[in-house]
Amino acid sequence: MSTAIDDKLVCVTGGSGYIGSHLVSLLLSRGYTVHATVKDLKDEKETKHLEALQGAQSSLRLFQIDLLDYDSIVPAISGTFGVFHLASPCIVDQVHHPEKQLLDPAIKGTNNVLRAAKEAGVKRVVVTSSVSAITPSPNWPPHLVKGEDCWTDIDYCKQNGLWYPLSKTLAEKAAWEFAKENDLDVVVVHPGTVMGPVLPPTLNASMLMILRLLQGCTDTYQDFFMGSVHVKDVALAHLLVYENKSAAGRHLCVEAISHYGDFAAKVAELFPEYNLPRLLFAKRYTARTVEDQGCSTKVDGFRHAVHTMDQIVKDSVESLKSKGFLS
Repeated sequence: MSTAIDDKLVCVTGGSGYIGSHLVSLLLSRGYTVHATVKDLKDEKETKHLEALQGAQSSLRLFQIDLLDYDSIVPAISGTFGVFHLASPCIVDQVHHPEKQLLDPAIKGTNNVLRAAKEAGVKRVVVTSSVSAITPSPNWPPHLVKGEDCWTDIDYCKQNGLWYPLSKTLAEKAAWEFAKENDLDVVVVHPGTVMGPVLPPTLNASMLMILRLLQGCTDTYQDFFMGSVHVKDVALAHLLVYENKSAAGRHLCVEAISHYGDFAAKVAELFPEYNLPRLLFAKRYTARTVEDQGCSTKVDGFRHAVHTMDQIVKDSVESLKSKGFLS
């Protein structure tokens, strides 16, 4: 194996996804050469928007991988200095086969990516977890703020069929275990509900939620708090924890925590022309969690860069309109 590794050559798994596309774009703008992974190189819905990014022609190479196939991952990571592992399924609707749809790709996929990174001599891996690996945590002491030291309750998720939070929690735990056992430099980012401009031709779960709300969806969520965050802030958080050599551990990445009802009210306030339904809640809860501090204060300099909730909502709706999802 060559000892001369270009420190500006990185791999982004899940590069065609919502966060991944913005991260690839940011990396290219900062002079990085990027290996971005997709599920299917023949699917233009995964490739075309990446190939159109500024700098892509000279500094972007696409790789097709299967998270459950270790050998398919190796070429994408080989020769890279750093890895951003974003690829993981996100399903918020009903899950019929949790092992196949969520758990195996998240957990085994993370192990395969980290194993390939270790074998390739990668210097740092940034793993994208989620606020869903921090909460739900019903047994957390009510007087303590939920932050990076809090973990989602695995048993609670299993008992209530919360497969996505379970997948993110178990995948992150697997990442930390691998890092410890194999002396691999791993740092983790925990985005909340990610919204903002859309680059891919398809919508992620968070943007689908706001689209459905604008289209008149009347679903109510009694005990649902959102850690909303702008997608560009999430991409920047990944780059900051990668480049900051002292960054370690877990990094919460949210603008603020708000109840879903308050979020819906904000959307209605900013876009009254859509006549959003007035959502009623049988019971209101008080969130005690990290609030109004943007990304974790451990990410130096990031606090002042975050977009406000008004900006997040406006950028999301304007992008949905410009992309033809809304009239």
